[in-house]
Amino acid sequence: MYRRNIKHILIPLAAGLALVIGYNLFLKPILPPPTVQRTKTVEPVAPPPAPPRSGSPESEDKSVRVLDYSVVPPTPHEGLLETIRDEIEKHNLSLAETKLKELPSTVLLNAKSKPFIAILWNNLGLQQERLNGTRASVKAFKRAADLDDSNSVILMNLAHAYWEQRDRALNAEFLMKLMKVAPEEPFPHLAMADLLQEQDELQEAAKHLDQAADRARHDPGLRSYLAAVTAKVRRTRSVESRMTAKSSTHFVVKFDGEENQDTWISALEILEEAYREVGQKFSHFPTKPIMVVLHAKDSFQGATGSPAWADGLYDPTLGRIQIPTQGATTDRKWLASVLRHEYVHALLHDRFGASSGALPTWLNEGLAMQLAGDAWPELDQAMSGDFTVTPLTYLEGSWGALPASAAIVAYAEANSATRYLIERWGMARVDELLNALQAKSSLADAIQNKLSVSYEQFNRQWLESFEAS
Repeated sequence: MYRRNIKHILIPLAAGLALVIGYNLFLKPILPPPTVQRTKTVEPVAPPPAPPRSGSPESEDKSVRVLDYSVVPPTPHEGLLETIRDEIEKHNLSLAETKLKELPSTVLLNAKSKPFIAILWNNLGLQQERLNGTRASVKAFKRAADLDDSNSVILMNLAHAYWEQRDRALNAEFLMKLMKVAPEEPFPHLAMADLLQEQDELQEAAKHLDQAADRARHDPGLRSYLAAVTAKVRRTRSVESRMTAKSSTHFVVKFDGEENQDTWISALEILEEAYREVGQKFSHFPTKPIMVVLHAKDSFQGATGSPAWADGLYDPTLGRIQIPTQGATTDRKWLASVLRHEYVHALLHDRFGASSGALPTWLNEGLAMQLAGDAWPELDQAMSGDFTVTPLTYLEGSWGALPASAAIVAYAEANSATRYLIERWGMARVDELLNALQAKSSLADAIQNKLSVSYEQFNRQWLESFEAS
């Protein structure tokens, strides 16, 4: 999310501060002056309540993922298959994988052995996923599905792996097959809706969301999530049905007809430049074209549900960068800042896929500011006075409910902490940290393993540099 210039907020705050100072100087009884520090850290008492977790495809019930392989089918190769099973159970995964790959064709063609070998590959994939994340498990699930494409558990595991990796193999053909094999599962319809949203077929996407909700009747959390997403899709379709779309190599820009003609031309130029520059810094480029929607100023907040202080946002649910256009034609610098900032968010989401929730907000926003080259003079202005520093652990979740006065401090901290991270350890190490988060390591574990300091030490070292700056 991009935060606009808030001088109109800072000025009233300054006026209020002046009144407080006047009261203390002239009306309040004289007391010994307190010691005022430039910064101070909030004591880590009870943290603020976390916002309700949004449902996601990952929240769907995946309890039945391991297939029973306790009974080895009676074949001439029974001993060999039993050995591989035991290696998987003992977590000798590399050895088990090697033995599976070396199975002779006579074993693979045996009608009794073949389904069991598929189960071995499936359970191997689950162990690989637990240790090294979904990326490590895709090949095993694929081998399992090749051997038994009628097993709904195997296909669902492969589908979830594809989803988390944003693998283009999760296409309409695969999902239609999955719907036939697992007709009561909501996930295939949810994934199909996501695919249709990418293709801007919002009406068809809404139909599949309805079907997913119907199949999630026993999961109130997922039903609630699906209802919210469906409402957003339908609202978006209503808003965007009146818009014109123009494309470049890597972006699709939607806008209100002739009214924003100059803006969309400028937007495409800025975005293509960001594609090259940010991609080189980040060593990642989008796997598909990114959609950008230019809203009229008076409809931006209503259409996007963004906080009042936001001047743009990336919506991961619909895969869109959304910004208001008022003033964009006369302030290209502002337009470039907003688009580049939100493009980094889109790029991070593209890289993390279904694991985007693993990226803490302070790092997400900090990377957006650092990689986009944001210059926010009002941050320096706000930080020059007395303020309260919030521990980074409190800035990992959503900032949507923050008031503007707290948001500017949050952005300043995110920017400072991420700059410290990059300058201290380098972008290559930051990339390793992101890989660890994508593999579902906790932030504390990822920092410890990749930076060789604890999260607490990192926070303390950054704070020392922050206070000294």
